[in-house]
Amino acid sequence: MQTEKRLSTEIDANVPTAARMYDHYLGGKDNYAADRAACEELDKVVPSTRRLAVNNRRFLQRVVKTLAAEHGIRQFLDHGSGLPTQNNVHQIAQGIAPESRVVYVDNDPMVLVHGRALLEQNERTAVIHADMRDTDGIFSHPETQRLIDFSRPVAVLFNSVFHCIPDSETDGPPAVVRRVAERLVPGSFLVMCQLVSEDEKVREFVTGFMDQVTQGHWGRVRQEKDVAEWFEGMEILEPGLVEVSTWRPDSEVAPRQLTQEWIEFGGVGRLG
Repeated sequence: MQTEKRLSTEIDANVPTAARMYDHYLGGKDNYAADRAACEELDKVVPSTRRLAVNNRRFLQRVVKTLAAEHGIRQFLDHGSGLPTQNNVHQIAQGIAPESRVVYVDNDPMVLVHGRALLEQNERTAVIHADMRDTDGIFSHPETQRLIDFSRPVAVLFNSVFHCIPDSETDGPPAVVRRVAERLVPGSFLVMCQLVSEDEKVREFVTGFMDQVTQGHWGRVRQEKDVAEWFEGMEILEPGLVEVSTWRPDSEVAPRQLTQEWIEFGGVGRLG
């Protein structure tokens, strides 16, 4: 049974958030000194993080383009969407098919403010303030109900977000995936990736560091086998579950993840 998620509407510039740290790594301006300082400390142990963030964003863009252009998906539900940047999900999907509808979900109040300002003139896109684990609340939200027809295929995105939530029988990633999948019709897609490392010391350091600096708004760095379990029972699109810079790259010279202390690992699954 899902627990009620209490969300703060206050923006605390002194406590780093994953969304604002990600924004900094992508070259954005919607972050604070605390976020940048946390990134600097993280880089001392995992120096490939900026490249990892850029490659992850490019993966998301390629996935949305593939699902819209090759599979005819016109509905996207993006969990933990983060701060708006260039080539967002709605811009890619609506660039291919203007009728595409997108709902962004995030628990960071700063995302809500910036997202709604960006989307004021876009009636086919909405941003809602919710915890990604609150499946009932997200699916029943008035904006979700207005834009998403769950009798038709939907692409549900969990792009680089599951490491932000801890393990739990009721609210950990496997439970969230099951709840979401139960509400989707065959032909829908789940896009999932997260930070993984096969190095136990890296997993322990990053998990502990991020949990401390975000004041508990963190889960853990996991292993590839953990991610693979989320896709059980789904048809996994080629090239399978991979380090995300190698998922259908735009060209042979596209940027790759060069260091392996940790990586973004995942892929795209289709429900039968």
